[in-house]
Amino acid sequence: MAALNCRIRGTCGLTERARCSARRVEIGTGEGGELVRRASQQLTELVPGELPLAQVEMAEMGKRYGKGSGLFGGAGLVGFLMLQALVATAIAPAGAVAGKKQASRAAPPTPEQTLHKESAKR
Repeated sequence: MAALNCRIRGTCGLTERARCSARRVEIGTGEGGELVRRASQQLTELVPGELPLAQVEMAEMGKRYGKGSGLFGGAGLVGFLMLQALVATAIAPAGAVAGKKQASRAAPPTPEQTLHKESAKR
């Protein structure tokens, strides 16, 4: 606030340092307007030129994300199938052992009870 009052009334008893900073503000304000105008002009020229580049860059990134997610999904599917194969491999020997046990109980393939009844009748 003191710097604003100093610019309006001139030197109002402020130290030399405060007067110098008030002058810098006045000088900076004039150049600041020019800087803002140039920045605005450069932005209006820059943005339309950068949009196609940004679109190309985003398209490339999208392709990479697509390939990466496809590969990741494929790896998940292969892992799932491998897990199923592992479970089947673990179950198969148990089934084979149970089947052999049942087959050994069924041997010999002759009707022993009927043979015993027939031999008892004779």
